[in-house]
Amino acid sequence: MAVDTAVDHGAEAAGPGSNIHPMDQFIVTPLFGEGEVAWYTLTNVTLWMAITVLCIFALLVLGTRGRAIVPTRTQSVAELAYGFVYKMVEDVTGREGLKYFPYIMTLFMFIVFANFLGLLPMAFTTTSHIAVTAVLALAVFITVTVIGFVKNGSAFLGLFWVSSAPLALRPVLAIIELISYFVRPVSHSIRLAGNLMAGHAVIKVFAGFAISAVIAPLSILAITAVYGLEVLVAFIQAYVFTILTCVYLKDALHPHH
Repeated sequence: MAVDTAVDHGAEAAGPGSNIHPMDQFIVTPLFGEGEVAWYTLTNVTLWMAITVLCIFALLVLGTRGRAIVPTRTQSVAELAYGFVYKMVEDVTGREGLKYFPYIMTLFMFIVFANFLGLLPMAFTTTSHIAVTAVLALAVFITVTVIGFVKNGSAFLGLFWVSSAPLALRPVLAIIELISYFVRPVSHSIRLAGNLMAGHAVIKVFAGFAISAVIAPLSILAITAVYGLEVLVAFIQAYVFTILTCVYLKDALHPHH
């Protein structure tokens, strides 16, 4: 009891921000009832992933069904997104990579919508979870590797052999290239989840300090600034994930250094 009382008094003395739990917003909870979360349990992650898919469907399918010569606002946004990703794929991978455009377009739209939906009040940011981003990154890694071997056969291994380097250095560089290749899905997934999680945690911390009348104005100003930054991060991280996918695809199509 004495320890608990000391902790309570310490928390009160530390101020209003001492009871903030910024990581609570990332807890996966069942939609119905309570208890442990199994692989088949409908959770808040499931809900917001479904909402993400529905929003993409509404934009790209329902928003463009009229195919008007003078496009509506929704059709204009859909065409802008289509053209943006198409140009990215063409510029990075070349014309040969355009056959994989539907897959890359799907990746980009899912990530960008999940990121932006996560900025809504009471929403859940699915891309802040490594379990989600790791699946996306592993899918890219496996797809690119399979394409590399199907297209080039054993010549795909030339990706790890730096023929332009001195012969004595090539074995060392081959080991480095091999490690770098298998680290790709790790960095690919952690970069996206880490950036989204960090930004949302910072917003929650500043929001916790807003309960104090003295520092509330500064806290609200900080929240506004970080929120504006997170809007940029939501798009930039989707762009980075997508363009790295294009770079990896280019390596698979043209593996020789």
